[in-house]
Amino acid sequence: MQKNRWLFTKLLEDKSPSKIIAYLGVIAAFCTVVNFIEFSISVDVQFSLTMVVAMLTGILIGPIFGFGACFLGDLVGFLYHSAGFAYLPWIGISMGVAAFLAGIIVGGVQSKTSWFLYVKLGVVCLLTFAVCTVAINTTAFWILYSKVDYWTYFVTRIFVQGQIWNTLLN
Repeated sequence: MQKNRWLFTKLLEDKSPSKIIAYLGVIAAFCTVVNFIEFSISVDVQFSLTMVVAMLTGILIGPIFGFGACFLGDLVGFLYHSAGFAYLPWIGISMGVAAFLAGIIVGGVQSKTSWFLYVKLGVVCLLTFAVCTVAINTTAFWILYSKVDYWTYFVTRIFVQGQIWNTLLN
């Protein structure tokens, strides 16, 4: 991976700094708006498209800028519409990590065959589920709020609360 690919993709490489900032602002604003779109089946079962937007952000603008735009989008979304709840920074971190992983894998691993893109996207989905949904979000929620052992909470959150379906939807 080239040095500048850690920051941004070919989309931004020939742009002026002001245009790069404008792209980041628009993407962060889009991430903010997507944070408001949520489909609730019950109090504990919610579906959103934030993960797919985070992955697309990383693919479009690059790993580090994608991380920043997603984290900023989550933070601004919270500040605008907190509904009286406390800020949960690990959610913004997990969104940023999803963008980072997608940017690294899709933008950084080159191939001459077109079908390899599907392999990279599959790897991004699996890693995002393992790192963001399980390692970051589930573990943080378990540490802060759960009164049961980790594996009971894991099964409840992933299958009963529907995080596996949210991941598959994304």
